[in-house]
Amino acid sequence: MRLSLRLFVSHAGVAVVGAVVAYLSVRLLAPALFDHRIGMMNGTGPGPGMDMATTMRTQVHAAFLAALDSALALGLLAGVAVAAVAAAAIAGRLLRPLDAVRAATRRVASGHYDTSAALPTEPELAALATDVNTLARALADTESRRTRLLGDVAHEMRTPLTALDGYVEGMIDGVFAASPDTLASLSAELRRLHRLADDLSSLSRTQEQRLDLRLVDADLADLARRAATRLASQFEDAHVTLIVDADDAVPVRVDPDRIMQVLTNLLGNALLATPAEGTVTISVRRFESRSGRRGDVVVTDTGVGVAGEDIERIFERFYRVPGQRRRSAGSGVGLTIARGIARGHGGDVTVSSPGRGHGSTFVVTLPLRPI
Repeated sequence: MRLSLRLFVSHAGVAVVGAVVAYLSVRLLAPALFDHRIGMMNGTGPGPGMDMATTMRTQVHAAFLAALDSALALGLLAGVAVAAVAAAAIAGRLLRPLDAVRAATRRVASGHYDTSAALPTEPELAALATDVNTLARALADTESRRTRLLGDVAHEMRTPLTALDGYVEGMIDGVFAASPDTLASLSAELRRLHRLADDLSSLSRTQEQRLDLRLVDADLADLARRAATRLASQFEDAHVTLIVDADDAVPVRVDPDRIMQVLTNLLGNALLATPAEGTVTISVRRFESRSGRRGDVVVTDTGVGVAGEDIERIFERFYRVPGQRRRSAGSGVGLTIARGIARGHGGDVTVSSPGRGHGSTFVVTLPLRPI
């Protein structure tokens, strides 16, 4: 049964029930009340005109009941008719905004994400229309990100493919010899493509929450020290000072390999963003309060910093901070993957910065191991 018909039947049913109750109440109470009033008017004692009064009273009672039945029947029909008209009007008024929302939903489903449903005056229906509009904007943003992702992937692949194509054509034409140096260049471009494919695979798993996490008891401070040791030689080569402040144990239950991947990415980014003679500090802190128990790994650098408009955008896929100097070419999805891994552990990765040229601070937050 259609909603419009159900609304009409429900309103009409309420009107009929009300009319029947009113009819029965009046029909049962009115005669008794009428007889009582007549008795009070004529008196209750015997008298010579008692038979005539009784006859007249009976006739008046019958006439009253007949008139009452007719009036109630007409009132019942009129009430039901008016209720039916009112039910149809109310149902139509309620369904028109719903039809508009349905039409907007169908347009969104067909790919027209710029569709916007008008907000009805009823608060509940207005909330529904608002949710549909929010969904349309979210889908439009998702589609925009998907389109941009395809373009970014194509752009990231174009450079190594162009280099590979140039080397291969050069060797075919005899311009380049198949020397170890040439083959090493080909191998480097192939490794770049392989790294891009691995990063895209990791990105897909993190965003679809399909990470294969192997959780074990670990010390967050120890993981931070190991990540710093892994990159210590690169910091020395770049003449950037690396300070490690991770003496106190911070017990967590995590996938050590995944968290090492996050910390290595943050330290690597800090190294790339920090000029020679700069400083990068990695510190580990433990917090316990009524709001929760957590461990933080804080990576602070004295590098190029992050502008306010880039604070959240740097976690987008393939986004690069404008004007940032880079010592090596990454795929541009490292921070996206790092945040996905942290959130997969119930934590997060956040960033703050006073502005460009004033360094930045990345914080990895993870819940402490349950007691």
